[in-house]
Amino acid sequence: MHLQNQDIPCFYPKVMVEKLRSGKRSCKLEALFSGYIFINLSQLNPVWSKLRSTRGVIRIVGFGGKPLPVEDEVVDHLRASLDRVASVGGIKSGDNVDVAEGPFAGMGAIFQCYDGDERAIVLIEFMQKSQRISVPISSLKNQ
Repeated sequence: MHLQNQDIPCFYPKVMVEKLRSGKRSCKLEALFSGYIFINLSQLNPVWSKLRSTRGVIRIVGFGGKPLPVEDEVVDHLRASLDRVASVGGIKSGDNVDVAEGPFAGMGAIFQCYDGDERAIVLIEFMQKSQRISVPISSLKNQ
């Protein structure tokens, strides 16, 4: 907000997250990278000095006193990915997913629910029986 008031172009990626609290599901918009924003400025831009004194800015991520650049392509990809997730509504209970990483990589599964901030419960067919397993959310891909 304070950066926007100074006409500094910034990107604060957020994603809709489904949480289970006290037995109730709720959807909430949360920061994708808590505490971080992307700012689009040339390193030669004199605004960098104003940035440090902007309310809410604690420090600038960088090395040797210079800000760490992030390629425009990375930020564009991030924006496109968030738009895609928003348009399909993320993963919902009952959705067919593929496990892309870990010991169950390559297996199809049925998404059951989120298990905290970083994990999910899915059902896989294993040994002729449906098994409930907990996997990292990042390892799931929509079919």
